[in-house]
Amino acid sequence: QVHLVESGGGLVQAGGSLRLSCTSSASIFAINAMGWYRQAPGKQREMVARITSGGSTNYVDSVKGRFTISRDNAKNTLWLQMNSLKPEDTAVYYCNADSWGVNYWGKGTLVTVSS
Repeated sequence: QVHLVESGGGLVQAGGSLRLSCTSSASIFAINAMGWYRQAPGKQREMVARITSGGSTNYVDSVKGRFTISRDNAKNTLWLQMNSLKPEDTAVYYCNADSWGVNYWGKGTLVTVSS
């Protein structure tokens, strides 16, 4: 089955950058969409960024212009480049793979942005 493992989280100051990675145990070539979601304490999980197999992307408004999602099918890896981080970006970030209606999730990686 598909197992997703995130890495790259940590503590950064506001204005800093982090790059998150998500590595899949299985090929992602045929996975139609992959994305990053996040959940802050007391809040619902929200979609941050999503990318289809065709390269189309979409982002939640709050991260547009700051975050960039990408995928490397050959390496079975999903990336999230996060720039100009803000304290409100603090959350656990989860990798998601939407394999034609079947969803897989990683365990998450914590991103903490200090003011």
